[in-house]
Amino acid sequence: MSIHLVRRSMSVILALLCLAVVILFTTTNAFSSKEPRAMSNAASIHEFTMNSLEGKPVKLEDYKGNVVLIVNVASRCGFTPQYEGLEKLYKQYSSKGFVVLGFPANNFMGQEPGTDADIKQFCSTKYNVTFPMFSKISVKGDDMHPLYQFLTTKSTPAGDVRWNFGKFLIGKDGKIIARYDSKVAPEAAELTSAIDAALK
Repeated sequence: MSIHLVRRSMSVILALLCLAVVILFTTTNAFSSKEPRAMSNAASIHEFTMNSLEGKPVKLEDYKGNVVLIVNVASRCGFTPQYEGLEKLYKQYSSKGFVVLGFPANNFMGQEPGTDADIKQFCSTKYNVTFPMFSKISVKGDDMHPLYQFLTTKSTPAGDVRWNFGKFLIGKDGKIIARYDSKVAPEAAELTSAIDAALK
């Protein structure tokens, strides 16, 4: 076999390998972009199961009958002090059937870079957080978790979470009542009055 023929054969093999890689990447990428949307047709948050900071699965249907405030949290954000207000809100209303659920996310300027263990230590030592906290997820982009696909498409207004400490108020039936951006503090009258009304 001539050197020219060998080189030509090697070029063909290399081209086929590159094609295989492209096909594999495209197929994998298509699957991963569709997977987070698999639960977007859910009727309520009660259809989702999430992992706690300790890695244990938690069915959100466990909160059926409770008013829930879902918040995407971060440890290195200008809004991080809202942890204090969220904890106060939780303690104030928990006996009435209200719960705050914290979902750490690193989608905004890398402001939640730590592991679940890091986040747990930070929340407990810095802000004495006692409300349920969950494993870090993505709340925006191609890898958005199905829960946030549901929240951002079913809320009014619909649309992506804009920053850390966005808030979704969920009724006892697991459906979205209202959403609030980061600038709405946990103690804001517009939020507390909505919680009061949902608890009645």
